[in-house]
Amino acid sequence: MDRKSIILLVVCFLVMMLWYPLVVNKLYPPKPLPPRATNAPSATLTATNATAAPVPAATESTALEEPLVKPIVNTNQPEQLLPVTNGPTRYLFSSYGGGLKEVELLDYPETVSTRLEKETQSKGVATLDRYTPAPTLALIGGEAIQGDGIFTLTPTTNGVRAQKALTNGLTIVKDFEFGTNYMVTATVRLENRSSHPLSLPAQEWVVGTATPMDANDRNVTAIGILWYNGVKSEDIGAAYFSDRGFACTPRIPPAEYRGGSNNVVWVAAHNQFFALAVMPQQPAQAVVMRKVILPRPSGEEARLVATNAAAPQGYEAAMVYPALTLAANQVSETQIHLFAGPKEYQTLARLSALFNNNIDLVMGYSGFSGFFAKGLLLAMNFLHNSLALSYGWAVVAITVIIKLIFWPLTRAGTRSMKRMQALQPQMNAIKEKYKDDPVKMNRKNMEFMKEHKVNPMGGCLPMLIQIPVFFGFYSMIRSAIELRGAHWLWVQDLSKPDILFVIPGLGFVPFFGIPGVGLPFNLLPLIMGVTMLWQARLTPPSPGMDPSQAKMMRYMPLIFMLGLYNFSSGLTLYWTVNNLLTIAQTKLTPINPEPAHAPVLTPPQKKRQ
Repeated sequence: MDRKSIILLVVCFLVMMLWYPLVVNKLYPPKPLPPRATNAPSATLTATNATAAPVPAATESTALEEPLVKPIVNTNQPEQLLPVTNGPTRYLFSSYGGGLKEVELLDYPETVSTRLEKETQSKGVATLDRYTPAPTLALIGGEAIQGDGIFTLTPTTNGVRAQKALTNGLTIVKDFEFGTNYMVTATVRLENRSSHPLSLPAQEWVVGTATPMDANDRNVTAIGILWYNGVKSEDIGAAYFSDRGFACTPRIPPAEYRGGSNNVVWVAAHNQFFALAVMPQQPAQAVVMRKVILPRPSGEEARLVATNAAAPQGYEAAMVYPALTLAANQVSETQIHLFAGPKEYQTLARLSALFNNNIDLVMGYSGFSGFFAKGLLLAMNFLHNSLALSYGWAVVAITVIIKLIFWPLTRAGTRSMKRMQALQPQMNAIKEKYKDDPVKMNRKNMEFMKEHKVNPMGGCLPMLIQIPVFFGFYSMIRSAIELRGAHWLWVQDLSKPDILFVIPGLGFVPFFGIPGVGLPFNLLPLIMGVTMLWQARLTPPSPGMDPSQAKMMRYMPLIFMLGLYNFSSGLTLYWTVNNLLTIAQTKLTPINPEPAHAPVLTPPQKKRQ
């Protein structure tokens, strides 16, 4: 590799390393956000009136004038909590808002620790809606529909009833009935028990809050609110509320998100592996979503969290229903199905078929790559259940099977690349001979490749065909709960990076280091990078490529290695095994013999001066 190429690579690497600390922290330091209500575990239920005027963008002069949310519960009365266990799920209902405050999934631990985190492993279970300003199915819409916010909770034969009578004659009754497959059916009745018509304002029916799985969950892109309009789904998360725009330039984040037009089929608050979905019998008018600041991790939980990290955040969602008028003694009844459990595809697929609402899109398997993701997940589970393979070896087996399926195609591509490499001297001779006439040089090159039956795209086509499979594998591994806690050799959790240890003193390294902690050492991405470099050295450059560019392309795998350094071990395992199989195929694939009549060109000799 020449000196210019080395200098260029070094400069690019330094720019990438210094971009964040210089641009974000020095030139455009983050501005402090205005104080907002948090979801610290307290007895205050908070909300925003659905009919209130839009909140103006926060500035330094207005940040302290008025909070974005207001309390709606009379906290002078103690909160009544009613826990109920139904199979693998424990539900906690609250009298503050008369809804579902918390869901514990007893079969799933709160934290699946890596080797480095063994000492700090939590003894709790996975919990949904733990830090939420308002419980699920709390109705928010002003004094006429909230009153003091205190409900009476009563156990029923197979569920819980929350009831409240307001002074204006309105009585709200919510009946929660437990089912199987992490399902709860809620029936909400608005009863006008007065002798006169009753006008009710627009209401927000709380869905829940999407929060990280645990204190060390850094997969912020998997946390958000997903909703479905009957045609397609939309996932709203950190990017929407970010105070950074293109190229990290500062911007004022929106106060809330609103979407839908009488077509909200369901809304789900989700993280990487769990979801709380609300599916009304009739579509809601709209969906609204707001950011919620969460408590910072403390104690041992904060050991692997950057000391200067921003406070974690969640996203609260609610369905919007229009204003209505109830005649005397009239009842408005709405049935809603709740799912609160793991993002397990087969369970969600059964519910999707039952309700005909595509709730399995909560997995994130949409678009063309979603088709491959579903197939790969089903294949992985089949290998695990039928052949008793661990999930790690199932990933290896699927990679081998995919390689065998594409073997004839990739074999032809490899043979084409080798033929191109063998004919490179003759093609260089043509280039040298006609260097003063580019049009003629290209025509002669095409005639030469046609005569020798080689195609410059022959080596790229197999790679392009496999791209949807790769993205399908990425989507599958990103949300497959089966890989959570799955072991493979030294890897403790295939859904996380395989951190072997942390190098102290290197926490300042952008993107990879943990400030105040150190630089995690992940072995599998390093092995993947080595195999990619090896594979790149075996791949001949494209015809006509500048030699310096060809040398740079050989070192492009280093960029991929850095990009995947903190990705899940399952994805890097797939890519590493695929690289090794490609290297083996390259070495085992012979070159077609050169035709006997093929002319041999030699570059013209330069005249001696």
